[in-house]
Amino acid sequence: MSLPRLRLSEEWQTFWLAISFLTRLPVLINIDYSPRLMSNSSTYFPLVGLLLGIIYAAAYSVLEIMFSPLVAVLLVMVLHLWLTGAFHEDGLADSLDGLGGGYTLEDRLRIMKDSQIGTYGVIALVMALLLKAALLVESQVTWLALLIAPCISRLTPLLLMRWLPYITGKKTSKTGSVANAFPTERLLPAVLFTVLVIALGSFWLQALAPLALAATLGVALIWGSYLKRQLGGHTGDSLGACVVFSELVLLAGLV
Repeated sequence: MSLPRLRLSEEWQTFWLAISFLTRLPVLINIDYSPRLMSNSSTYFPLVGLLLGIIYAAAYSVLEIMFSPLVAVLLVMVLHLWLTGAFHEDGLADSLDGLGGGYTLEDRLRIMKDSQIGTYGVIALVMALLLKAALLVESQVTWLALLIAPCISRLTPLLLMRWLPYITGKKTSKTGSVANAFPTERLLPAVLFTVLVIALGSFWLQALAPLALAATLGVALIWGSYLKRQLGGHTGDSLGACVVFSELVLLAGLV
């Protein structure tokens, strides 16, 4: 196989690896897994987010014909939790449990790795879901919010991965290959793709660009600064949490 075709085949596998990592969607190809491929798959997080957004927006367009906006939004959120396995929401709950209940670095990391959810995690998860539902219902462009928010919010963890070192309380981690060695040169394509989505979305909402900047760079700076003080770096759970935060900031701006 020629070098260009080999590289194209590798990128195709990398894209599907990103889908398998972030969602429960079926993988339609065979993937020659490697830690490098897993690390490179982060490049496609915003694209996977856009694919999810297309599903959510399409589902909402059908559901709002049959149900009230609130019911339609809640059903789409159920679909989201099922398609993603509540991946990022789990990270939010674990992060707030650890950061809220731990007094030392070791305690915080240990609590984050605990499979049981605590008071801080429950409160954070319930409030985040309630707020997301309320913001989507209040939005004048709910379909657009559902379409672009998953894409834009999944750029934020890439920014955090390039800014902060990866830390973990265990020698092995399911997110380690993604979070620990994301190559700098692969950040630019993800940024450019997200900017393109923002530019297209601006045809419907002119204020989208500054809102997207606040939801990505703003959240990365604020959440990242807090993580740096509390942990000295980021964890896989904290990356999931920043996706939820980015979505909420963007949705609040859209309202």
